[in-house]
Amino acid sequence: MNQKTLHLLSYGLYVVTSTNGEAINGLIVNTVMQVASKPPMVAVAINKKNLTCEYIRKSRVFAASVLGTDAPMEIIGRFGFRSGRDIDKFESIRYQTGTTGAPVVLDYAIAYIEVEVAQEVDAGTHVLFIGEVVDADILREGEPMTYAYYHQVKGGKTPDKATVYIEGED
Repeated sequence: MNQKTLHLLSYGLYVVTSTNGEAINGLIVNTVMQVASKPPMVAVAINKKNLTCEYIRKSRVFAASVLGTDAPMEIIGRFGFRSGRDIDKFESIRYQTGTTGAPVVLDYAIAYIEVEVAQEVDAGTHVLFIGEVVDADILREGEPMTYAYYHQVKGGKTPDKATVYIEGED
């Protein structure tokens, strides 16, 4: 099987965040998708080892901020290649507390979606959280960053906890 075929699926780049009481955390994901229209529902895949996965499981909420193509590698690196167990990912990052209590990243985001989790599905290395959209808005004009743009234009790498990671590729 040629796993690189899966890289031809279309993905975006998002900062998915959640809360655990006073604590907040977030990470970069490429797997956020709308799965129903009435009520509007979305799903996100989060690696089980990530701190944000723990926060979503406890709080039952998450926010997904849609990154624009102008997002620098620094913000992608901060949320995608560093652990919230080691650093405060929100230091020097503009955000607002959303309707759900999850932080909504404002820096380089063009829109956001807030979700209350209705169910979770075990997906091997990841958990698929499915929930109802409770708030969403467009923050500014701009092009959403695709995963292809991240790789081809920005020269981005795939972290080992990503849904599309292929061992030995990056």
